[in-house]
Amino acid sequence: MTALDNQAITLEINLTIRLASQTDLPKLEWYGRYKHFRRLFRRTFSEQLRGRRWMLVADCNGFPIGQLFVQLNSGEQHLADGSRRAYFYALRVMEMFRGMGVGTHLITEAEAMLHEGGFRWATIAAAKENAGARRLYERLGYRVFAEDPGKWSYVDHTGTLQHVHEPCWIMEKKLQPR
Repeated sequence: MTALDNQAITLEINLTIRLASQTDLPKLEWYGRYKHFRRLFRRTFSEQLRGRRWMLVADCNGFPIGQLFVQLNSGEQHLADGSRRAYFYALRVMEMFRGMGVGTHLITEAEAMLHEGGFRWATIAAAKENAGARRLYERLGYRVFAEDPGKWSYVDHTGTLQHVHEPCWIMEKKLQPR
């Protein structure tokens, strides 16, 4: 056996699910890959400070390797009404950590936080082209109840308005105590 032979090792990581802090914002860009969402991250964080949204991160040694944002209230009451129903969005996990349960932990922690706050339903959108996301959400107990054209826009880091068209399934789940 040589040093170049393939040897499998198992690594254990400590992961903490927590609310994002100001210092997480540049890290959420993941070394430039998501810098186009810089303004969105700042706006969402500002909404978190006002108690309107949550930015959950999966922290590994001080770096957010995953994220899930929660909108507590929306003009679209079927998504989030501020008291009984909240909307999950922007679930992301760094590629090298996918398939390890990070996304599941983010969702289950957000569900528990909502339930403790008196919310009874969680909603989430799965892009119609993302069968893997829909399978994950269904495995966690979410069921499709509506469709959405998935048209939205944002201002990127250069100040340019970007338009997104991503048709989605809207899914919901009745929350249960942990």
